[in-house]
Amino acid sequence: MFPFPIKPTLLNLFLLCISFHASHSVSPLFHFCFSHENYTSNSPYATNLNQLFSLLYTKVPPSGFGLASVGKGVADRANGLALCRGDVATTNCESCVVEASKKLQERCPDKKGAIVWYDYCLLKYSNEYFFGEIDTKNKFYMINIYDVDDPTSFNSKVNELLSSLSHEASGTPELYAIGELKLEGSRTLYGLAQCTRDLLGPGCKKCLDDAISEIPNCCDGKKGGRVVGGSCYVRYELYPIVEA
Repeated sequence: MFPFPIKPTLLNLFLLCISFHASHSVSPLFHFCFSHENYTSNSPYATNLNQLFSLLYTKVPPSGFGLASVGKGVADRANGLALCRGDVATTNCESCVVEASKKLQERCPDKKGAIVWYDYCLLKYSNEYFFGEIDTKNKFYMINIYDVDDPTSFNSKVNELLSSLSHEASGTPELYAIGELKLEGSRTLYGLAQCTRDLLGPGCKKCLDDAISEIPNCCDGKKGGRVVGGSCYVRYELYPIVEA
């Protein structure tokens, strides 16, 4: 894996380039320390945040998603959620959430809002209440460095598959869908779409459709790509994405 960022836009949008196969290491895909506010180690917010992490360790693994708010006063309340990829086993989900909370505290020390993504999970927290709102600010791309032979035809197939998965995912309780599309020859295109479950179906579909609309900007003619955000993400590859 050879990631490198480009100059950030107003939406804190980054582009990462990866090798042919996605990595399942414990290294995060990316993170943002998005809050400009700080807290001190002995403050009520710090206490609430630690309790929030403990709650997420417990709530997330059984179903793959959980959210919580800790703290009575609005100023010191810590709000957070974690989501595991739909196919990830409970033990791997738990390990990912635990690692994500540790990594955020290392990389965003004393920040009142941050988010981190792994291949298996994402974790986000903030002193601001964000549940049910589509996160349009925390976002990045990942692309396969290799090009396809017929970009026009391939791009059309990618849009066809991901659009169908957006419709399917937004209609399920898990807000998650995977699928595949047979291409010419013996090739198969694999896709995935998933939203955080604080969104309702229509919000999930809007989030996914907006992500799909960005595929041409990041991944035109590439053999694989992802648009990853704080509320949803889509991915396509020419190899299986999820666990067998």
